[in-house]
Amino acid sequence: MTADGVAVGAPRRHRRWVVVAVVVVLFLLISAFLSRWLGTENAEREAVLDVLQAQARGDANRMLRDVDCQDDACVTRVRANARELRAPGDVTIVRIDSATSHALTSKTGQTRVVWITPGRLTTVQCVLVERTGTPLSGQSVTLLDLSAPIGRQAACS
Repeated sequence: MTADGVAVGAPRRHRRWVVVAVVVVLFLLISAFLSRWLGTENAEREAVLDVLQAQARGDANRMLRDVDCQDDACVTRVRANARELRAPGDVTIVRIDSATSHALTSKTGQTRVVWITPGRLTTVQCVLVERTGTPLSGQSVTLLDLSAPIGRQAACS
């Protein structure tokens, strides 16, 4: 203590609490940023799963609500997929490889998805995905196209 009765360690303890508070706030901000960024990965997977489930039910109208087709060829392909790829049971995504994965800004690219249903062999398709926004402003996912089935070892072009 000093002669006027003030503890010598008080300013040091006060600075320590300020530093701790700043670190906690930074941690929370970074956590929120990462949560929004990684949540977009789930949003893409869910959007793809929704359109594949509609496809397996043979529900072309639902597929066309999920896929923002830009031309008549896309609409024709979606309707053909609904007829030809109809299958009973739940859709299970076996693998998903996204060209837009972990994008911090807007990006458009192909997502290769491998899926199965009970009683159907593996089906591989490509989905054209557009991500817009940033993790700070919020990101959204739009499906722009859905291919016919491709070869099991084929890549999306």
